[in-house]
Amino acid sequence: MSRRHSPTRGAHPGTDRPAGCEDRQPVMEVQDLSVRYGNAPALRDVTLTIPRGCITAVVGPSGCGKSTFLTCLNRLSDLVPDCRVTGSVRFEDRDILNGDTDLVALRRRVGMIFQKPNPFPLSIRKNLTFPLRHHGSPSGKALEEKVEQILCQVGLWDEVKDRLDAPALELSGGQQQRLCLARALVLEPRVLLLDEPCSALDPITGGVVEDLILSLRGQYTVVVVTHNLAQARRIADEVAVFWVRHGVGTLIEDGPVGQIFDAPRSERTAEYVRGIRG
Repeated sequence: MSRRHSPTRGAHPGTDRPAGCEDRQPVMEVQDLSVRYGNAPALRDVTLTIPRGCITAVVGPSGCGKSTFLTCLNRLSDLVPDCRVTGSVRFEDRDILNGDTDLVALRRRVGMIFQKPNPFPLSIRKNLTFPLRHHGSPSGKALEEKVEQILCQVGLWDEVKDRLDAPALELSGGQQQRLCLARALVLEPRVLLLDEPCSALDPITGGVVEDLILSLRGQYTVVVVTHNLAQARRIADEVAVFWVRHGVGTLIEDGPVGQIFDAPRSERTAEYVRGIRG
């Protein structure tokens, strides 16, 4: 579905996209990343630089390791039994795959949003105050101001300000997804990982979430897995194309969104973005 995004403050002249992704300085550098589940290889030799303040879309057919790749960027892969990750993922001048990485601190700086909204079974307010208190953030009036600020940022404040103590699970699917995004943003991460955040939503609600993602450009580094190539073309600055080779997921091409869709180097990428393969 073709939609026009509302202009955002700081947008480039003649575009709908907010400024903030010009320098392309790396915030994450992935080198020779490989993943195995038991004896089964899932991902092999992925090398990719993720630029600061940009939206990087990870695309490719089902089963090519996109979600697996995403979970390696904040070590959620550690929670999968028999998962073995090799290579390096450098973030803030450290290889986060090292054994001495503080995982709680890492996951605060690298937040994750999943395909299906997963609010805590608590009130709307407590979905935001709980992580703040857990990490030792302000209390009292400062805490309430933070809740209002972040709900305004995701466009939820006017919808929920009169029922903050109502259960979060009573919200609609789109509202729950925005609350989950607010829960990640309230901890002031540097990077946001989104695994098909619109795929469980209807097109109109998904469009609201998509516009919200676009509004984060420049303020945060965003890595979003999506099967929707039209969505990737609308919102992404950079695109990474994954594929299955010899039964294992791998990266076949990456680059600026215009290159991937209009002048891809790989013939397989060209066939994929044209709908011939995948």
